[in-house]
Amino acid sequence: MNLLPQEKFDTLGLSLPPAPQPLGIYKPYLVDGNYLYLSGHGPVRDDKSLIIGRIGDDMDIEEGKLAARQVGLTMLSTIVTNFGSLNKVKRVIKVLGMVNCNGDFLRHPYVINGCSELFAEVWGQENGIGVRSAVGMGSLPDNIPVEVEAVFELY
Repeated sequence: MNLLPQEKFDTLGLSLPPAPQPLGIYKPYLVDGNYLYLSGHGPVRDDKSLIIGRIGDDMDIEEGKLAARQVGLTMLSTIVTNFGSLNKVKRVIKVLGMVNCNGDFLRHPYVINGCSELFAEVWGQENGIGVRSAVGMGSLPDNIPVEVEAVFELY
């Protein structure tokens, strides 16, 4: 039995945090033709607070990976809030993951897997995995550990 993306998400037993509102001059998302562009998202918790910390200093790699998963949940929340369902998304096209880390940290892709694995669980291996970049940053807004932006194809 093939479940739709929203049904797959519902079986995971996860909750979506509130979709973040812009704190600057930008749109949280933009649709161009069949493509949905999501602006950079951070790890928002269910109580609207942010996960804070620098990987390699304040948190370890596993905490960073969990923060990236929380970023993915935040992005899913933006989709559900603005489009009503994850079923509106056909597939993940591109993910850019930015990791707030010290200069000695080298495993950026492992951290961003937290987000990518979530997308693969929702849309499946074929449609949930797109092209990706994972890079380290000297800092991120509000000292969040991970920021991710993405492009999706819509039905």
